[in-house]
Amino acid sequence: MKKIILSSLVLGFLASCSVTLPVNATSNSVGSKVGSAKTTQIFGLFFDGGDASIKTAAKNGNLSKISSVDFKRSSFLMIINTYETIVTGE
Repeated sequence: MKKIILSSLVLGFLASCSVTLPVNATSNSVGSKVGSAKTTQIFGLFFDGGDASIKTAAKNGNLSKISSVDFKRSSFLMIINTYETIVTGE
C-alpha cells in the first residue's frame, strides 16, 4: 500500500499542466494582432526579471487597441511556473 501511495505522489509531482483563462474583453474589434509577455518563477522566486503585464504584451504585439486579454499559467513539477499574458486587438 505504501508503494502505491508513494507512486501516486511521485506521478502527481511529475505531471505538468497549463491553464489559460480569459481575463477581460472590450468592445473593440477583435483584430489580427496578438502580443504576449511572460515571466518565469522558480521555487517561488522570479529569476528572469520578466514583465507579464498587459502593457508589455500590447507593446510586444504592437497593439494600440486591445480587444481581449488572456492569462496562461504553466507549471512543471510545481517548481517551475511560467505566467503569460496574451492580448489581441489592433
